[in-house]
Parts: sequence; structure tokens; C-alpha cells
Amino acid sequence: MGLNDPQWGNKNGGGPPDLEELLRKLNSKLASMMGGKGGKGDSGSPVGGQSQSFGPGIGLVVAIAMLIWVGSGFYIVDASQRGVVLRFGKKTEVTESGPRWHLPFPVETVEIVNLSQVRTVEVGYRDNVKNKLLKESLMLTDDENIIDIQFAVQYFLKDPADYLFNNRAPDENVRQAAETAIREVVGKNKMDFVLYEGREQVAAAATKLIQEILDRYKSGILISKLTMQNAQPPEQVQAAFDDAVKAGQDRERQKNEGQAYANDVIPRASGTAARLIQESQGYKLSVIANAEGDASRFKQILVEYQKAPGVTRDRMYLDMMQQVMGNVSKVMVDQKNGNSLLYLPLDKLIETSRSAGAAATSTAPNSSETSDNTAAQRARDSLLSRDRGAR
Repeated sequence: MGLNDPQWGNKNGGGPPDLEELLRKLNSKLASMMGGKGGKGDSGSPVGGQSQSFGPGIGLVVAIAMLIWVGSGFYIVDASQRGVVLRFGKKTEVTESGPRWHLPFPVETVEIVNLSQVRTVEVGYRDNVKNKLLKESLMLTDDENIIDIQFAVQYFLKDPADYLFNNRAPDENVRQAAETAIREVVGKNKMDFVLYEGREQVAAAATKLIQEILDRYKSGILISKLTMQNAQPPEQVQAAFDDAVKAGQDRERQKNEGQAYANDVIPRASGTAARLIQESQGYKLSVIANAEGDASRFKQILVEYQKAPGVTRDRMYLDMMQQVMGNVSKVMVDQKNGNSLLYLPLDKLIETSRSAGAAATSTAPNSSETSDNTAAQRARDSLLSRDRGAR
């Protein structure tokens, strides 16, 4: 049933007769609230009285609206977040974690910034290493070679206010700073150092330089890690570079083999030389000692010879004959049996003499026994020659 139904008011115990009349009364009430003077309505009641009856309802609506407006200023900051309160766009404070309140809009607004979130920026590629951006990845080394580098930079925030007010595009700022830093570091090093043994040093130096650049700009960003995804020569010269790397590896292998051979030969040669030197020193000391012993023995024999020349001469002769006859093969012939035919096994005697000579040559030249016999023989020969000369 519509509000403008003529039976609506009768069935409901008297109410607004119709919608048009309700609108007229509402207009008159608003006019009286704005300070106008309204006349009597269609029902004959003054407009001012109706305005006073609607006054408490409007105040309640205003109070509810104020409560809603004040309640819109409450907000909650998580433990990993910080809240930056802006008053008419200007920073007033940075709030910690917990429930907070600020003057509602449009007086103050709040920006929630997550400090623990790790953000990643890719340089030289996007989403996949195969999707390269040669404009970013190709770099020149100190030895004037071109290399292709892709890497990723991870960072998080350390100052939410600087991050909000000093950065228009934070990821792009980090990407440009990372590209600038890596080009500077690569340009100061050789190609082999960047590609192989110095990758960690290059990453560490680039990370430090990126942080210095961002701190200079007061970006509020802290670099966490720089990861080298790929570093290689350009695809156009990859085959030639592989050949050069293989040749370098062969060179290193041959150098290692030569060094191993030298490490094997030099110590043995040094040991042999040291052994020969020690043997020569020993032989020298032995000869000197034998000569001194022979001289001392000769002096003693001379003293005895001067006391008894005949006895000393006979003794020396017997010693010499004993020494000479003891080193030769002897054949004893018994002539008492009266056999005129003698059999001498000359072939066996010659063979025996040869074997004895070979054994004598195989004996060490520096043996003490041979040296003593030779020295004694020389001493006896010299004494005998002097004795014959005296006769």
C-alpha cells in the first residue's frame, strides 16, 4: 500500500496523509532551522512547533556522525610495520607497533610501511635468466673485454619516512644504483677475475657501493644481498672463449705436470749431491787419517830399525811375503814320489785368478782393510829400497 493511499492514515491510527504533504512539512522545518519564518501548515499547526519536536533527533544524528568520524582515526600497526602520520601531507611522527589513533581525515592520514618485507630487483634480466636485457647486462672490463652479467639485488627498508618522501620509484632507484655500482666494479677488474675466482669479491664490493649510493640519496633502503645469477662472455664469442679457456686449462695442466716432475727430480738430485759430498768428505778424512797413521807407523818402524836393522828387515820381509803369497793361488808339488810327469790344471787356475781379480775390483775403494794393506805395502817397499841402497 502506498503512502499516498487515502486509506493509509485511517488504517494506521492517523499518520502522514500522503508523501507530498510530508515533503512540504520537511521543507518548512528546514527553513525554520535556517532562521526563516514559516507560516502555518496545511494542518493549521505553526511551523516553529514542529521544528522544536525534531530538534533532539537531528542532534542524535550529528553525535553519531561525530563518533564515526572520531572512530575512523583508530588504526593498528603490526610488529613488522611502522606507521607514518601525515598532517595535511606533512610528516608529524612515526608510530611503533600496536593500536594507534590519529586525527581523522582530512586533517591527518597514516601510511603503513612494512619494514621486514624483502624486496627483489633484477638487473640484466626480467623474471627469467633467459629473458636478458642486453642494455643492462653487457659491461666492459679493465682489460677491454665485454662480459654478460645478470644479478638480483634484495633489499628491505630501514627508514619508512625517507622511503616515502625521498623515493618516487624505489625499485627503479635500486636498479639504477645497482647497475652503476656493478659497472664501476667490473670496470676495475680483469675479465678472468670477474668470471671465475673473483665473483664473490665483485658481489661484495658492488653491495657496499650500492649502499653508499642509496645512503647518499637518503632513500631509507638497506641492501640485504646481491646474488650473481650468471656471468659469461657474450654469446657471439662464446665458442672462441671456450677454446681460449681450454687452452688455458691445458697450459695450467702442463705447468702442473712440469712442476710435479721438478718436485720429484730436484729432491733426488739434491739428495744424491749431498750423499756424494758426504762420501767425499768421508773419503778425505779417511785418506788423511790413513796417511797420518802410516806416517806414525813409519816413524815407529824407523826407530825400531835403527835399534836392530837385521831383525826389523827380516820381519818386514816375512810380512811382505805373507801378504803377497796370501793373495795368489798356490800349487803344492810333491816331488818325493818320484813322478817326473806333473799335471797342472792351468785352465782352472786362470779361472780362479780371474774370479779373484773381479772380487777384488768389486770391493769398495774406501774400505779400511784395503787401505791399511796398501799403505803397509808401500811402507815396506820404501824401507826395503832404502836397505838395498845402504848395502
